[in-house]
This record gives sequence, C-alpha cells and structure tokens, in this order.
Amino acid sequence: MYVLGIESSCDETASAIVTEQKKVLSNVIYSQISEHGAFGGVVPEIAARAHLEKIDLVVAKALKDAALDISEITAVAGTCGPGLMGGLIVGSTFAKTIAMAMNIPFIAANHIEAHALSIRLTEDVHFPYLLLLVSGGHCQLCVVHGVDRFEVLGKTIDDSVGEAFDKIAKFLGLGYPGGPALEKEAVNGNDQAFPLPSPLCRGKSCDFSFAGLKTAVLTASQGHKTAQDKADLCASFQKTAARILAYKTKQAIDVCRSKNIQLTVVVAAGGVASNEIVRRELRKVCSSCELSFSAPPARLCTDNGAMIAWLGVEKLRINQMHNLNFAPRPRWPMGE
Repeated sequence: MYVLGIESSCDETASAIVTEQKKVLSNVIYSQISEHGAFGGVVPEIAARAHLEKIDLVVAKALKDAALDISEITAVAGTCGPGLMGGLIVGSTFAKTIAMAMNIPFIAANHIEAHALSIRLTEDVHFPYLLLLVSGGHCQLCVVHGVDRFEVLGKTIDDSVGEAFDKIAKFLGLGYPGGPALEKEAVNGNDQAFPLPSPLCRGKSCDFSFAGLKTAVLTASQGHKTAQDKADLCASFQKTAARILAYKTKQAIDVCRSKNIQLTVVVAAGGVASNEIVRRELRKVCSSCELSFSAPPARLCTDNGAMIAWLGVEKLRINQMHNLNFAPRPRWPMGE
C-alpha cells in the first residue's frame, strides 16, 4: 500500500508517500519562510499563491524520491481542514484531481487528527493514549480512543501556546518563525529572572489560557532592553509555558484515572512539541505518574506530508474514505 499525502493548511507545501508498514518513502516540504518573513507572520493570500506555485513540483519530487510512478499510488490523502481556506482549496483540489484521474480512493484529512496519530507512524503506540496537541493554531488535551474517536478534556480559551511563542518573538524582534527563534534565544537566558503568571493553574480544569502570560511578558519587557534581558525574558517565558503544559497534562491524567481510562503513554504533538524544555517538563510529570512519554521526531512535529499520508493509511484500514465533493473546512473539530 502506497499512500500519497498532501499538506497545504498554512505555510508549508508538503507531500509524502508512506506505506502500511510505516516506511516513509519520501517527505518533501517547501517552507514559505522567505515569503512571510518580512511580515512577521503568515499572510493568507501570499500563502495560497505560494501553494499554487509549488504544489505540482513538491508532489512530483515526492514521487521521484520514492522511486514510484503515480500509477503505483494506492490512495491519496489531502488536508481539507482546519487551516487557511486558500491553501486548503489548493491542496485538496490537487489531491482530488489525482484521485479522480487515477481512479483511486481519496481521504479528506483533518490536519489535527493527522498530528494526533502521527506518533503511530514512528512508534508502537496503542489506543487509548493521552494527547497534548500544541502548535501555532491549536492547544488541547484529549484522549485518543481510536482512529476516529477523540475525547477532548481541555483546550485553550484564548491563544494557543504556539501563538504566544510567535507573538512574543515578533515583539522582541527575533524574526519568523518565532517559536524556534525564541527557543534559541532562551539558551543564554536565566529562566528565573522574570517571575511570570501561570493562568488557570490553581484548579483542576484542563483548559489553557496564554493571553495573560503573553501580556505579562510584553509588560515585563518595558525598560529591559539589553541583550541579556531579552534572553532572560525568553527563558522565563519558555519555562513558565512548559510548566503550564505539564500542570495541565497532570490534571488530564487525573481525569483519565477518575474515568478508569487505562493509559500507558502520554503523547505530545504539534510544532511546540519539538521544544526541548517543553519535552523535559512533560517527561518529568509523566515519570511522576508512572507513564511513558512519547513525541514524534522534531521533523514530524511541524506540518508535513508524512503525517497526512499516515492518516490516510489509518483511515483506509477502517475503510473510511470520502467523496470528491468533500468541501474544505477552515474550522474542523477532531472526530467530526
């Protein structure tokens, strides 16, 4: 089984081919950093045009790297949401066209579900498991009971943690993309230099809030303009954000145990899951709860075609395919 995945939900045009045996035959990503860097964030119209210009080249390279002809593809999965509408239209239409021309199954991929299941491409993780999804657009805790069964325990009530990373990095002039730039800046900082708040961390709720923390960082930056101040502020924010994620994960573990959900592993996915401080704090809380911690390799935490292709494999296994008239959905909750 060779499944072609196409991802175009935001600012990466990506395509990959994976097999049912978990072999990633190709994984091609065209990043739009150069297109959006001058604006300090993603411009939807520019992103859509870049997808349109590059998608045929990216898919062709994925086929070439896998040493396969398009006639050998078993099925094609294309991201249909959530994400930026322009990019979703480009990628999903390209995927549907391939499916129609080659008379093969089409899978409408939910981008969040692809992140949620991506750990099963690289590790032997069984259901159910607790998922912490942390990215630029999403922040939530849920139990993954199956390929299409997700029980949300908590989510952000304002900003996602990735959005907070990006906005703080932009404010401090660290460039785009903000998350990796802030993590790099924090290496030389003192994470105890600035006491920062941890919103919603006094009760048992699994919901997140990062707007107050973001505002506190921006306020603290006033009057602290040296290079060391900047590094200290980045380190303090990063450590606080990681501890919030760990605290909420512990609350979710407690909820699962109260419901008698038999967990053995906690999984982190999404771009922020590649942050080493975040991973360290999550490992600590998992160890204290006698659970394993897993996360995909960093290259599979950010948006990529391999996770979309793998979701296609998972969906084919349960015979869940879609009609070619499936419309892109900029907002598309998991499990719908």
